[in-house]
Amino acid sequence: MKFYLGVDGGGSKTIAVIADEHGQEVARAYAGNGNHQVDRDQAEQSLTQAVDGVIAHAGLRREDLAAAVFGLAGADREPDFKILRPLARRLGITLHDVVCDTHIALRAGTNLPYGIACICGTGTNMLGIAPDGRAHQCGGFGYAYGDFGGGGDLAVEAFRAAVRDWQGRGPQTLLAQRLPEKLGYPDMAALYNASLDAEYYHPTPDLTPLLFEVAEQDRVSRSILARQGAELGMAASAVTRALGMERLAFDVVLAGSVVQRGDSSGKYVRPFIARVLQAAAPNARLRLLGTEPVLGALLLAMELDHSTVPEKVHSTLTKALAV
Repeated sequence: MKFYLGVDGGGSKTIAVIADEHGQEVARAYAGNGNHQVDRDQAEQSLTQAVDGVIAHAGLRREDLAAAVFGLAGADREPDFKILRPLARRLGITLHDVVCDTHIALRAGTNLPYGIACICGTGTNMLGIAPDGRAHQCGGFGYAYGDFGGGGDLAVEAFRAAVRDWQGRGPQTLLAQRLPEKLGYPDMAALYNASLDAEYYHPTPDLTPLLFEVAEQDRVSRSILARQGAELGMAASAVTRALGMERLAFDVVLAGSVVQRGDSSGKYVRPFIARVLQAAAPNARLRLLGTEPVLGALLLAMELDHSTVPEKVHSTLTKALAV
């Protein structure tokens, strides 16, 4: 029996899964931040914890694993891989590969060998692969580098909108009521002053779900989420043009907590991605990833071992890792 390891290391959590050659999930383990751009030492600790945990839960040894693929947020440029390849080697699995988390999302979400993966979780990232194998990335480095959105930026926008309402500098929003409640303060005045008095305060992505919770009744929240969708649409359009895929039919795989869980209804972000992307790629199809992205890492690990992935194996894994 062969066993394969897939790892998805993101800015908020790391998930490691071992599956057998028949596509049966054997074990799963979780850890924290796996993005070295956020914290290199913490990322290595999380990856080690997840890998050690899943191997222990499976009752296996490292040498029992036929192959492993690590799909990591922050695996964007060659300087990143110079850090991450040695880190992966230290995890002790002989046959392995390191790819960006966008790559595993794309592999998990489409049966075509080309397309675009759109990640919107803690941050955003966009990767396209053309039919000839060329790849092009857009984004992944934060607001100062042209990105907008993901849980980090959306949390700031939610906090900022609430402050502006409270101060009379912006439109009324339910966020001014709900944010203090969520953070344990009686009102915006108490929250505002406590934030200023803290040694350091920065809105964190766990505030982002509030935008979706109040969006039906709150125009300000809807406008923030619409901006997120339009920005993702612009990034996907840029990748489409860079790879010359304007006339092709392909999938744009949407992954990450904001689009998979937050906008699960498809009402607040996805329509604006589609609207912007339509002009650049009229035959593109939005496809919400219905599984954990780590599915793509497992499929790539099987292929790294020179194994074809039969439809039955793919289907079994897909059911096991559905979200």
